[in-house]
Amino acid sequence: MNLSDSKYSQFALCREMLDTVEVISGFDCGRTAGVSGSIKSAGRLFMTGEGSSRIFPAKNAIRKCLSRGHDLQISTDGSRQSAQYDLRKFAVFCASNSGRTKEVVLLAKMLAEQGNNNRFGLTANSGTLLEEACAETFVLTCGWEEAVAATKSVVEQALFYESILWNIAGENRADDIAGLGTKANAALTIKIDAGIVQKAAAAPTIYFAGYNDGVAEELTLKTNEITRKKSDFLEGTYAVHGIEEVMDTNDIVFVVDPIEEEIEKFREVLVNGVGLHVVAIADRETPFPTIKVPAAGDLGQYVYLCAGWNLLVEIGLALGINLDKPERARKVGNEFVA
Repeated sequence: MNLSDSKYSQFALCREMLDTVEVISGFDCGRTAGVSGSIKSAGRLFMTGEGSSRIFPAKNAIRKCLSRGHDLQISTDGSRQSAQYDLRKFAVFCASNSGRTKEVVLLAKMLAEQGNNNRFGLTANSGTLLEEACAETFVLTCGWEEAVAATKSVVEQALFYESILWNIAGENRADDIAGLGTKANAALTIKIDAGIVQKAAAAPTIYFAGYNDGVAEELTLKTNEITRKKSDFLEGTYAVHGIEEVMDTNDIVFVVDPIEEEIEKFREVLVNGVGLHVVAIADRETPFPTIKVPAAGDLGQYVYLCAGWNLLVEIGLALGINLDKPERARKVGNEFVA
C-alpha cells in the first residue's frame, strides 16, 4: 500500500490500516497499570466480544500469557457462550468498538446483576450502552473507523490486553513498542509479488494456517470482508489432517509464521499431494514462496497481521472490489436496541 497513490488513498480501509503505525507508536503501556492491579488480585481474566474485537486481541493475549508462564488464569469465548459460565470470580473485559453490540452489552448487564464489580468495557466510543453496564470502560485512542472491516482498532485492543500482562509482570516494553510501529509500516507497504496476488485472486478458497493466536483466524475473517472470497482458518496442522480431501488444486494456503517441524508435512501433503499453492508470511525465508517481514520478536504477531492486511488489499483491488463497503457485512453485527 502507498497512500501517495490514489489507487489506495481513495479507500478509508487503506488509510485506517496505515493509521495503525501511529496507533502502535503512540500506545501508552501505562494506561492499563491501574486495571492490571485489579486483574492480578482476581487471578482470573476473561476477554469476550464478537468478531474482530475478540479474535486477535484475546487469543494473542492467551498465547503470550501461557508462553511466559504468567500465574494468571486467562480465557475467551463469544458473549452468548460466556453468559453460560460462572464468571463471578473473573475480571471480565467486554470489547465492542461500537459499544452497542447486543451480545456484549447483555453479558455486561448480567455480570452487574451478579455483583461482579470487575467488569470492564473496551470500546471506540464514549457514552455507550456498554459503558453504562460496566464498572469501568476504556475508550480506544484510534477513533471510530469508517470502513466496515476493523483494522487499527484490532491492533490497539490487542496491545491493550497484552500491556496488562506486561504491567502484571512489571515489564517496561515502551522501547519495543516504539520500534514496532516502524516494522508494522514496513509490512503494510512492502510490495507483494504479483504472482501471489494473481493466484490468490483466482483461488476458489483462500486458507490461512498457523498458530491459534488470532492472526491467521483474523485474516480469515478479513478475507471474507475485503476480498469477498471463501476462506477458512486451519489451526496448527489441521491443514494436513483431513481437509486436504476437499481442497482444490487452485486453492491457496497462507501459512503465518510456519513452525519449522511442520513445514515438511505441509509441503508433502499440500504441495506434492494436493498440488495447491502454499505461501508463507514470515520474518525469515522458508521453503515456500515467502512474504518476508521485519523480525519483531515476541511482538511479531502484529507485523504478520499487517502484512496479511496488505496482501488482502492487493487481492481486493485485483478483483475490482470496493474495499470499504461489503454488500452484506455490517459495521455493527447485532446492535442492541434499548
